[in-house]
Amino acid sequence: MVDQLPLLNGSSIPAIGLGLYKVPPAEAARVIDDGLAAGYRLIDGAAMYDNEAEMGAAVRASGMRDALQVVTKFWGDPEQSYDAVLRDFAASEARMGLDVVDGYMIHWPRAPRDTYVETWRAFQALRDEGRVRWIAVANFGADELQRLFDETGEWPVINQVESHPWLPQHDLRAFHAKHGIVTQAWSPLGRGRLLDHPVLVAIADEVGATPAQVVLRWHLQLGGAAAPKSMHASRLAENIAPIAPLPDEAMERIAALESGERTGTAPEDRP
Repeated sequence: MVDQLPLLNGSSIPAIGLGLYKVPPAEAARVIDDGLAAGYRLIDGAAMYDNEAEMGAAVRASGMRDALQVVTKFWGDPEQSYDAVLRDFAASEARMGLDVVDGYMIHWPRAPRDTYVETWRAFQALRDEGRVRWIAVANFGADELQRLFDETGEWPVINQVESHPWLPQHDLRAFHAKHGIVTQAWSPLGRGRLLDHPVLVAIADEVGATPAQVVLRWHLQLGGAAAPKSMHASRLAENIAPIAPLPDEAMERIAALESGERTGTAPEDRP
């Protein structure tokens, strides 16, 4: 059973979700079916991933809709505005064919445009209309989160950010924890680049797990969530399989890997 993390709106999410980034549309249904069989109950999609239609069809065909949380994201390019949110969400609704979307995220703040607050107000409207159950963001910094709250009176329930042992984001995690925001990691395994690191391989051998399981357990012990992606049924099952908590000494060795290295785009580089 996957741990559940409480959200500010009184609901909760599974700590480990199934990421669909770079899953080709033709493979999405199979990957989702394999993920559901392995025990995933949160599916992390986005308009930009170009597989919303396949995600929705797989969820409808599964017969498990009530047990699942389906998430998608507003891309915000070429336009990020109140009206653009309403248009894009209507298109996402049509593609997915679901009565309600569980979670909707602003994919990037695109801070130079200075429109993320009005974008957030559109998210609030969609939630208040009952078309979305909870609203969240991705790739926001602490200052941007604070501004959302100051100007709208509401924190996002989740901030999904790049995070892995090279880039743990401790300061941002602390800000989230102070305000009840869940930290959800994208690229939680460093896009696979971390998995042959000697420190992680050694810890995995010591605890009888795989390096991927060690890194995901590290995320859980930091109090956050993660949405790893794989197109292989065996790795999907591996990623969600529980392992015992890592000893403090192992957590300290992983902490020493912090370098600030990113494997994806930095928020300030996404205009």
